[in-house]
Amino acid sequence: MRLTRLLRPETVARAHCDVPCGIYDPAEALLAAKTVARMVELIDGLEGDDTAARNKFTRCVTVKEQHAEKVKKEVQVIWSDYFKPEHLEAIPDLHNKVWNLLKLAGKNKQNVDAAAAADLVAATHEFSDLFWSTNK
Repeated sequence: MRLTRLLRPETVARAHCDVPCGIYDPAEALLAAKTVARMVELIDGLEGDDTAARNKFTRCVTVKEQHAEKVKKEVQVIWSDYFKPEHLEAIPDLHNKVWNLLKLAGKNKQNVDAAAAADLVAATHEFSDLFWSTNK
């Protein structure tokens, strides 16, 4: 028992491999963006001020913020690890599009805004399309 405790790592590291494995897919980012939009929809539809409504509100806000952060993480990994200079030649405004997408994800963490959530889904979908246009 002591030996296992001694050998157990104190820090757990998580990463999408920097090997690089070459396996990238923006599907998780898109699903996370859609989850943000759905949580905003649920929040906007909440009625009442009872404990159940407050609990649902709290859960929806938490999930919305977690998934907005997941959009950022997934997009950043693909942006930094997958895209190369030749991709930038083909998509000259890629950096600006990614920067705007990341800002939208941050805005969705800070607010409950259906238009911002829809914009996040659209921007993430566009990012996905750009990714797949380079990954044939």
